[in-house]
Amino acid sequence: MKKLFKFHSGMPAVFLLVLIVGSSLLAPLIAPYPPNEINMTLRLQPPSGEHIFGTDALGRDMFSRILYGGYTSMLLALSATLLSMLLGLVAGTLAGYYGGFLDWLITVLANIFQGLPSTCLIVAIAGVLGPSIQNLLFALVITSWAGFSRIVRTEVLKLREEPYIEGMRCLGSGDLRLIIRHILPNMLSSTIILFTTRVGRSVLAIAALSFLGLGVQPPTPDWSVMINDARIHYRSAPHLIIAPGICIFLLLFAMNMLGDYLRDRFDVRNSEVRE
Repeated sequence: MKKLFKFHSGMPAVFLLVLIVGSSLLAPLIAPYPPNEINMTLRLQPPSGEHIFGTDALGRDMFSRILYGGYTSMLLALSATLLSMLLGLVAGTLAGYYGGFLDWLITVLANIFQGLPSTCLIVAIAGVLGPSIQNLLFALVITSWAGFSRIVRTEVLKLREEPYIEGMRCLGSGDLRLIIRHILPNMLSSTIILFTTRVGRSVLAIAALSFLGLGVQPPTPDWSVMINDARIHYRSAPHLIIAPGICIFLLLFAMNMLGDYLRDRFDVRNSEVRE
């Protein structure tokens, strides 16, 4: 009964993610209006039967823009997290497996990047390079790889001393084979958990940069851009901020719930306690 409860504890997160991802992917079929269709006669309309979430300052349907904006936000967050994870995975694996000068060099670089305030560094990079999606991704990857690298390095340091790794090395297995066939698969569970938790951080970072005008640029539908555009109308039309704000909250909440569930599910110590 306890295991059944544990299994279902991750279902709300999965349901929310499926709902958000599915509605975003099916936005062209679900959205009642084009996301950038301007109609000044309907500007700042409150929620109604025709416009579920009302309209913005240009008369665009908020429900349609939120559906399309979810695709943009999640695609950027997943891309930034995946690129950061790949870079950190390569750096951490090389540092942990080979050690020596390479380990020292990668560790020093990781310490430098982690010692700098990530938000300030992201804003500085995006501000210098200019506001664009490519520059936003570059800034997120540069400031996020170090965290992945340190965690992967610690895992590799433990795994490379395992008896079966020594045995495979004595049998003639090369470094590349050991890393790809034996070390990386044993880090799969921790990597998945780390990925889910970092996606939420990427969503929040992208939202902050887009809110500052350094990320996604109008008229591209994006939740944080909608919040930024709605600042001057928050008193007369609060729905312009509430709707995209709730979407960002639900996405972050679902990703954090899923990360917590996977951590409890794959943690060996928790498994021993449950048994």
